[in-house]
Amino acid sequence: MSSVLAASTMLAVAMQSQPGVYAVLLGSGVSTGAGIPTGWGIVRDLVRQVAVAADPGDAGSHDLAVSDPEAWWAQRGDGALGYAALLEQLAPTAAARQGVLAKYFEPTDEERAEGIKAPSRAHLALAELVKKGTVRVILTTNFDRLMEQALEAVGVSPQVISRPEAVNGMAPLAHAKATVIKLHGDYQDLGTRNTPAELETYPPEWLSLLSQVFSEYGLLISGWSAEWDAALVASIENGTRRYPIYWDSRSSRGSTARHVLVARAGKVIDAAGADELFADLAASIEALTSLTESPLSTAMAVARVKRYLPDLTRRIELHDLVMGIANRVAEMVSEAPVTADRTFDGSAFQSLYERYLEAAAPLLDVTIAGTWHDPEGLHDQLWLDVLQRLLDAGTAPLNSANQMLERARLIPALLVLSIVGTVAAARGRESLFLRLATEVEGRPQMGTGEPLPAGQLLHVFRVLEKDWVNAMPRWKKQRWLYPMSHLLLADLRRFFVDYIRLDTDFVTAFHGQEYRIGLIQSQLRASGRGYPAAEGEYVGERGWTWDTPHVPFAEVAFRRDSGRRADWPWTRYLGGSDSFETILVSHRELLWSYNRS
Repeated sequence: MSSVLAASTMLAVAMQSQPGVYAVLLGSGVSTGAGIPTGWGIVRDLVRQVAVAADPGDAGSHDLAVSDPEAWWAQRGDGALGYAALLEQLAPTAAARQGVLAKYFEPTDEERAEGIKAPSRAHLALAELVKKGTVRVILTTNFDRLMEQALEAVGVSPQVISRPEAVNGMAPLAHAKATVIKLHGDYQDLGTRNTPAELETYPPEWLSLLSQVFSEYGLLISGWSAEWDAALVASIENGTRRYPIYWDSRSSRGSTARHVLVARAGKVIDAAGADELFADLAASIEALTSLTESPLSTAMAVARVKRYLPDLTRRIELHDLVMGIANRVAEMVSEAPVTADRTFDGSAFQSLYERYLEAAAPLLDVTIAGTWHDPEGLHDQLWLDVLQRLLDAGTAPLNSANQMLERARLIPALLVLSIVGTVAAARGRESLFLRLATEVEGRPQMGTGEPLPAGQLLHVFRVLEKDWVNAMPRWKKQRWLYPMSHLLLADLRRFFVDYIRLDTDFVTAFHGQEYRIGLIQSQLRASGRGYPAAEGEYVGERGWTWDTPHVPFAEVAFRRDSGRRADWPWTRYLGGSDSFETILVSHRELLWSYNRS
């Protein structure tokens, strides 16, 4: 078992706490895993091809070209062997070079289908770190463009420096979001370096830039053995370092790498390969960030919910975001006062209610966004989990005999259920609302009673109290016939302003949720579980048609929705078509009795 203070842990903490301070050096080991050969590997293969083309029948020449390409070139070639010299003779024009090199760097259709010669997990994980600002400088000895492709895939356009003469015109490292420095050039560029002689020294521009990087930045090395790049090794050893060097275990086994690690007090990170190294590093940094970041503003949280909803690969991120907000509300409920400072009156209740309302406000905003914009119900289980979390917090044992304090803990859950009910009436999220009201359960009497479905446990008569609500100072002594209904209607309006523009349409939707929850309560009551349907302003004298038999407008809208909505579970819930009609008429009679009382 690795130490808690493993090098990987130390690096993750350092990079998360100091974004942009660590540069990354990528060697050929990162790209070979993606199917890209090294520069020297390309030279060897090209020499072999030249040998076969020059002397088709000379097996000895072919063998020498494979075993010792430098010796073969010394005998048969022109000038010193190197990537640039060889390409200049084989393909003197840019178009010709593209044709010669394409097979080494560009995937065929079959390779593309198999993910060969495409950005690897390491490239993509590193690109995400760049996107988040954790890494801003990438050095590479590779000729390929996989790193650039990975960055472009995540929406980052880096400045790419592949020739030393470009250094003087580059944006300062501190001012660029991302900089990729290709020390050995680009595969289509004749200025590339790969032979021992070419790698023995660097031009002054490279040396100056490397001196800056190695003195001002920490360094993570992956896929680079240091065996051939003498000039790069010297730059690392000669630089003054403010921050540590970390090197992956797979590429740091050689004697040169070990010498550099000792000289610079570097640390080795155990990793099976570059893919595992960068994926694990990104996961560790993300976990650390989630611990230290301040809660998202409501606007940012809603924006993320909308962005995550259509992307099922981000289901876990959506869950963690929403449940994180729900957990904060639940924790606030759990920490609620258990004793009263004074006798409870309307003022005390108003203060308590408003405290719960404002604490739940961010959750209400993301709940509307998440349910309104998910008509297929792909994330319905998430909202069941949210309501269950609130019910568990609101019914936990409480060392208090104060009825108001006990009941008020369910206010956030009542608000969430009312929000989704309003969305159901306005947007057709019928199945979700029915599931929330009937499948999510909690235990009343501070967790000691028999489980009740949310539709009954969150009955407004259980959570609120007429006299408390009517005595709230906000009404300036005005009293309402249906005070709980009026309170929720007034306070939920602000959460729907971006979704339901007209006040009259919002009232219709809210009354629609009151009608729906009443139907559920009546059904549960019929099975011996709880109170009858809650009354509300939807059954007031203005809530009925003038024709006889009088029908509540909420029922008229409900029947209209039954004929035009694909998501319509109510007929089945009420026992089928025949029962559906009978129950609606019976429910209407109950609501009419409220209006007459």
